[in-house]
Amino acid sequence: MALRNKFALALAGAMVSLGAFAAQVDVAGVKLDDSVDLRGTKLQLNGAGIRYKAIFKVYVAALYVGKKVATPEEFYAATGPKRMAITMLRDIDSNELGKAFTKGFEENAPKGEMSKLIPGLIRMGQVFADQKKLIAGDSFTTDWIPGTGTVITVKGKVQGEPFKEPEFFNALMRIWLGPNPADWKLKETLLGKAA
Repeated sequence: MALRNKFALALAGAMVSLGAFAAQVDVAGVKLDDSVDLRGTKLQLNGAGIRYKAIFKVYVAALYVGKKVATPEEFYAATGPKRMAITMLRDIDSNELGKAFTKGFEENAPKGEMSKLIPGLIRMGQVFADQKKLIAGDSFTTDWIPGTGTVITVKGKVQGEPFKEPEFFNALMRIWLGPNPADWKLKETLLGKAA
């Protein structure tokens, strides 16, 4: 009887382990959780993919939202917290990454909003310049938290004060989801379409 109970406990433990394992997705060796908790709100993985530059894999991006979305407009309109998580696949000078984000930001931001977004863009550029270098395996998140703003966390450390303007978060997300995204295939996978 005791042996049967031990076996049942071991089996239950293995099933829990398998359940935890099944709750992750592997993208280019980066393990992504199916869901994350952001300040008490459960977000689900909407989609994830690889950012390529020419033939090189640069980073894995993962988009988290409260309820699955299929279009950029649905994502921008979604209420509640949202997250973009980036994990580097190669070493990159942070200044270079900041410049690439600034270019993507400018190419996708609605013209009427750009002047109001410039202070946030300058601050964001400084956040990445201060990092000096991001190496393969380093990660950062960009979170939208209603009532707080956009919070950027690099290597587990929150970077300065939140960016208060809701337009800033959506403009930042347009780097990946806008009309001129950083990577078209990545845009599709972030929106849950098969790669």
